[in-house]
Amino acid sequence: MRAQRGPVPWAAVTRGALAAGPLLLAALLAGRASLGVVAAIAAMLAGINDRPGSRRTSVRRIGVPALAGAVGLLVGSYAGAHLGAFALTLVLTGLGLVGGGISAIGPVASGTGTQLLVTSAVGAGMPLPDPVWQTVPAFLAGAGWLLALRLLLPTPVSRTGDPRAGRGRGLYRPDSRFAPRPDKRSDPRPDPRPDPRPEPRSGPRPDVRLDFRFDGERAAVAEVYEAVAALLDAAGTEHAGARRAALTAALDHAQDALAGPRLRRHPSSAAERRLHAQYAAALPLGEAATALAWAERTVPKRAAEGPRRLAAAVRGNSLAGPLPAPARTDPALRALDAALLHAAEVFDRGRAPDLHTRRRSVAALVRTVLGAGGREYALRAGLCFGAAVATAQALHHGHWYGAHQHWYWLPATAVFLVKPDLGPLVSRVLCRAAGTVLGALLFAGFAAVLPRPEGLVVLVAVCGALVPVAARHFAAQTTVVTVLVLALVMVGGEPQASAGRIGETLLACAIVLIVGHLPVPGQRGGGVRARIDAADAAAHAYLVHVLGESDDRAARWTLRREAYRTLAEARAAIARAAAELPALARHSAGADEVAAVLERLVDTTTACAVHLDDTGRLTPRHTERLAALRDELATRRGGVGRSRTLA
Repeated sequence: MRAQRGPVPWAAVTRGALAAGPLLLAALLAGRASLGVVAAIAAMLAGINDRPGSRRTSVRRIGVPALAGAVGLLVGSYAGAHLGAFALTLVLTGLGLVGGGISAIGPVASGTGTQLLVTSAVGAGMPLPDPVWQTVPAFLAGAGWLLALRLLLPTPVSRTGDPRAGRGRGLYRPDSRFAPRPDKRSDPRPDPRPDPRPEPRSGPRPDVRLDFRFDGERAAVAEVYEAVAALLDAAGTEHAGARRAALTAALDHAQDALAGPRLRRHPSSAAERRLHAQYAAALPLGEAATALAWAERTVPKRAAEGPRRLAAAVRGNSLAGPLPAPARTDPALRALDAALLHAAEVFDRGRAPDLHTRRRSVAALVRTVLGAGGREYALRAGLCFGAAVATAQALHHGHWYGAHQHWYWLPATAVFLVKPDLGPLVSRVLCRAAGTVLGALLFAGFAAVLPRPEGLVVLVAVCGALVPVAARHFAAQTTVVTVLVLALVMVGGEPQASAGRIGETLLACAIVLIVGHLPVPGQRGGGVRARIDAADAAAHAYLVHVLGESDDRAARWTLRREAYRTLAEARAAIARAAAELPALARHSAGADEVAAVLERLVDTTTACAVHLDDTGRLTPRHTERLAALRDELATRRGGVGRSRTLA
C-alpha cells in the first residue's frame, strides 16, 4: 500500500506528454477520431511499460507487449463480431489461460500477457467503426510512436563526459611492481605500503559531448560499482545482508540493460564494448565484497573508495584516476586488491567479454509455462477473466447498460486485478476501487467544464505525462488511467459514463476477490515453489562448480549470477505471497526461511571460491558452515519444493 519514492522521471513525463495527446490531435485533424483513440490507447499501454533502463531493453519491454496487444485486438475484434455470447466467453477464457500461463516466465512476459487480455477485451467489447485491418496498424503505430520517442529523445542527463570525474588524470595502468604476487598463498603478511598506486599522470581531459545512446547502460553499470562500495562499507554490520541484496539487484539490472535485443550478436561500437568490459570487471569486485561481508569483519573505509571512483568514471564516461589499495591481510582483501588492479586495466584498455548470462531455451520456457507456477497463474487469470467476460455479456445482453453498449471495462479491470506480480490481491483490489472512484469523479467534473474535443485532447496529454509519476502507486496510476481512458472514449463518441465505470469496477473487484480465493485443483503456492526449486538448482550448480575447484572463472561468475538472480526472484515471489490473505498466504508458509538458508549457502559458496583461489584449500570454518547449512536446509525444506543442494 506504500508509494514508491524517487526523483521525478522527467524524460518519461516528456514522452508521455508527446504520445497519446498529439496522436489523438493528429487523428482528429485528419477526421479519423476512432483510429486516434486506438493509437492513443496503445501509447498509454506502452507508457505504462516505459520503465527506467536502457534504450535496448525498452525495445523488448515496450515492443513485445505491443505486438501481443495487436494480436489480442485482432482476435477480440473478430470474435466479438462473429461469435455469440457463449462462444465468445469460451474463446476469451482460453485466451486468459494463455495470457496467465506466459506471465509466469518473467516481467516482460507478464506485460505481454496483460496487453494480450486487455486488448482482446477492448476489441470485443468496444466495437469501432473502422475495419480490423486499419485498427490493428493504428494500435501498432501508437505503441511504435512512444517507442520511437524512447529511442530518439535525449534524457535530461546525457553528457557522457563529466569534467568533475577524472579531470586531468590519466587512468591508472597496472604496474608489475604492484600486481598480485605469483604465489599468493605463501605470503599472508600485510603490505606495509599505505597506497601502492602510482601518482596520477597527466592526460587529456575527458570527452565532453552529447551522446545519449548508452545513458541507461552507463547508469546501470555505475550503480553496480556504487553497490559494491556500499557493501564494503556495511561489511561487519547488520546492514550487510541488505547491501548484498542491493548489489544483486544492481547486477541484475545492469545485466538486463546490456543484454537487450540487438541486430548483431556482439557489441558493435567501441563505447558499448567498453561498457561490457566495465560490467565484467565489477564481477570479481562483487565476489570479493561478498566474501568480506560473509566473514563478518569491518573493512577500512579506504577499501570502498576505489569502487566509488570507478562508478564516477563509468557515469561520467571519463578516466578513473588513481585507485587506493586495500591492505592485503587476508584472502578476501587480497582478492579485492587484485580485482581493483584488474578493473584499472579494463577501464584503460577494456575489451568486451561475455556478459556471463545464458539464454533460456524454448524447452525451458515451455516447462515454466506448463509447470506448477504457470498452471496456477493460468488458472487464476483464466477463471477471473472468463468470469468477468461472462458477467459483462450477461449485463450487456440483458440491457443493464441502457444506452451504453461497450462492455470491455469489466474484463479489462479484472486483468489488472488478477496479476499476482503486481502485488497482493486485496491491496490491488482496494487501490483499484479507490483509484477508479476518484478518477471517474474527476472526469465527471472535467467533462462538465472542458470544451470538446480540444479540452479532452489536452486532458489526454496531461494524463499521459502523469502516468510515469503515478506508476509509483497502483491507486494513483488507476486514477490517471481512468481519466485518460474516459476522455479517449468520449472523444470516440461514447457518452459520459463515470457512474457505470464505478459500478463495473466494483463488480470486477468482487469477482476477482471471490474467484481468486476459491480452492483450485492441485497444490496452491505453485509459483513460490517453482521459484524455490529454481533457486535451489542454481545454488547446487554453483556449489558443485566451486567445490570442484575448476579454473573456469567465466563459468563460475555465470553460475554465481544465476544463483543470486533466481534467489532474488524467489524472494520477490515469497514477499508477494506472504502479503496475501491467510487463505492464500498459508500455502507459501516456510518458503522465506528456505530462501534465507539458500542465500547463506550461496554467500558461503562465494567465500569458499575466494578462499580457494588464494590458498587452494578450505578452512574448518568454511566446511563447518557448509555442513550446518546442509542440515538446516534439510530441516526447513519440508513440503516447500524439491531439494537438490543436499545431493
